[in-house]
Amino acid sequence: MSQDRIRQLVVTVSGVVCVFGTLLGTGVIGTRVAESSGGTLAADATLIAPASTAFSIWSVIYLGLLAYVIWQWLPAHRRDDRLRATGYLGAASMVLNAAWLMVTQVGWLWVSVAVMIALLVTLGRLVDHLARRPATSTVERVAVDGTFGLYLGWVCVATCANIAATLVASGCPPPVGRPRGRRWS
Repeated sequence: MSQDRIRQLVVTVSGVVCVFGTLLGTGVIGTRVAESSGGTLAADATLIAPASTAFSIWSVIYLGLLAYVIWQWLPAHRRDDRLRATGYLGAASMVLNAAWLMVTQVGWLWVSVAVMIALLVTLGRLVDHLARRPATSTVERVAVDGTFGLYLGWVCVATCANIAATLVASGCPPPVGRPRGRRWS
């Protein structure tokens, strides 16, 4: 089996793992993220937690990840150097995404921070690789660069929110003020 075929299979299996994690995190087979970990990651848990509506961006990211998996299998891209440089990073990002959703299910907040930071570093490296090898088509710019750029942007915000929520849940007092409708304990 060729190295390209192995990469394609790894990316595809990672996409399936990501779907499983998503089913957990959306409450289809697990607990919704906002309700897991004792509500620590809910939209009103800290001053910098993203609003509930912000999470709709995941629909776009997940569609983009699906497009990325399909893009890898297209005959014209099977031996693409750009995909060779990013395939395993893309796969790792999908597995880390699922891992984050899984650890929040069991309330391991500090582990969720470590997983989120690993995801942030992985996506940063992936986007750096993409920037060094410009896309050759508009479809590729949208399906690959757009997906991972958006994904990285969201993970930057989510990392800050995850750390803040974990600190508050660990007993660190919030800086100043408090969100409307919620009292800090």
